Amino acid sequence: MKLPSSVSLPLVLVAAITLGGCNRAGSQPAGMPPPEVSVVEVTARTLPVTYEYVGQTAGSRDVEVRARVTGILLKRNFREGASVTRGQSLFNIDPAPFRIAVQRAEAELAGAEARLDQAQRNAARLKPLLEAKAASQKDFDDAFAAERVAAADVKLAHARLAEARLNLDYTRVEAPLAGITSRAVSSEGTLVSGPDVLLTTITQIDPIWVRFGIPEREHLAIRKAVASGALRVPGNGGFEVAVRLSDGAEFERKGRLDFSDVRVNTATGTTETRAELPNPRGVLKPGQFVRVVLRGATRPDAIVVPQRAVLEGPKGKFVYVVDAQSKAEVRPVEVGDWHGDDWVIQQGLKRGDRVIVAGLLRVGPGAPVRVAAAGAAEPAGKPPAAGAPAKK
Repeated sequence: MKLPSSVSLPLVLVAAITLGGCNRAGSQPAGMPPPEVSVVEVTARTLPVTYEYVGQTAGSRDVEVRARVTGILLKRNFREGASVTRGQSLFNIDPAPFRIAVQRAEAELAGAEARLDQAQRNAARLKPLLEAKAASQKDFDDAFAAERVAAADVKLAHARLAEARLNLDYTRVEAPLAGITSRAVSSEGTLVSGPDVLLTTITQIDPIWVRFGIPEREHLAIRKAVASGALRVPGNGGFEVAVRLSDGAEFERKGRLDFSDVRVNTATGTTETRAELPNPRGVLKPGQFVRVVLRGATRPDAIVVPQRAVLEGPKGKFVYVVDAQSKAEVRPVEVGDWHGDDWVIQQGLKRGDRVIVAGLLRVGPGAPVRVAAAGAAEPAGKPPAAGAPAKK
C-alpha cells in the first residue's frame, strides 16, 4: 500500500516498534478488550497404552520329512505347496524288498516255533523217565536247556518279524503333522538312502508365530515406569497382540505373547519376543513383515492436553495457562507419548489448570485474556477416535 506523502517514514517505524514492544510485553492497546481464548481444564485419567514393533511371521513348527528305510522312491502323493493333514501319505517307496523280508521273517518264526515244540516234547518225555531212574539227570538238563533256547529263538523270530513289518510300513512316508508342504526335494525314481535324504518340509501355520524385537532402551524405560507406578502392564505376558499387514489392515485374530528371551541380541540391541496367533484360514504366511501391536498396558492418573496447545520455544515446549488473575502464564512442560490428538504431559501441569488451546496468536506472557464460555468447561484430552493407537 502506498503511504500518503504527509506521513514520514520515521514515524511509521516508531509506530511499528511501539506496537511490537506492546505485543511482546503482553499488554493490550488502550481501550481494547482482552483477547478471547478457549481453554481446557486439566484432569487426570487412566489411558490405554499401546506399543508397536516391526515383526516377521514364522511357522510354529517346521518339520523335515525323511524316509526311515532305504529304497527307490516310487510315487509322490501330494501337491507341492498344498495343505496336508497329519498321517496323510506323502511318498511311497518300493515295498517289494520289504514284503520279501516279512515273508522271510515269518518263515523263520515258523521254524523257531517248530523247534520249540519239539524241545518241549522232549523235555516232557524225559521228566517221568528221570523220576523212574530210567534217564540221567544230564539228559534231562540238556532237554530243559534246549527248550529254553528254542523259546528264546521264537522271541527273536517275533522281533525280526515285527521289524520287517515296521520297515514295510515305513515305505509309506506320512505327514507327521498338519501344515503346508514345500517343494519335493527328491523326485520319483530316486534311490533314497533312509534318513540321510530330505524329501520335503512341512510348516505348521495354524497357529502361527510372530517374532519381533524390543529395543533395550525401551525395555528399560518400561521397567522403570512400571516400578515407579507410572505404567501398569498385564501380568504373565497378558498383552493382547494384534498384527497389522503391509496394507495397513489389521489381522482379524488376536494372540498372546508366549516367549521372551532373557538375552539381548548384541547385533541388534533388542530382546527377541514371540507371539502366537490363530491362523485358521492361512491368511498369514511365514516370512511376512508385519506391525505388531501390544495392547493391555495402562497409564494411571495421566494428564493430557491437545497437541495444538503445546508450543515450542527456545527452552523447550511450553503451554499458556490462565492464572487466577485471568492472565496468560507461560508454563514449561515435559511431554511424553502421543495419545490420539493429545500430548501426555509428564511434568509441568496439575489438575485444575486451565490451558489455552485457541486464540494463542493473540496471547503474550502476562497478557490479560478473556475465557470463552464454550471452552471453559471443555475437558482436557478428548478420547481418541475408536481404534486410534497411542503414538510414540
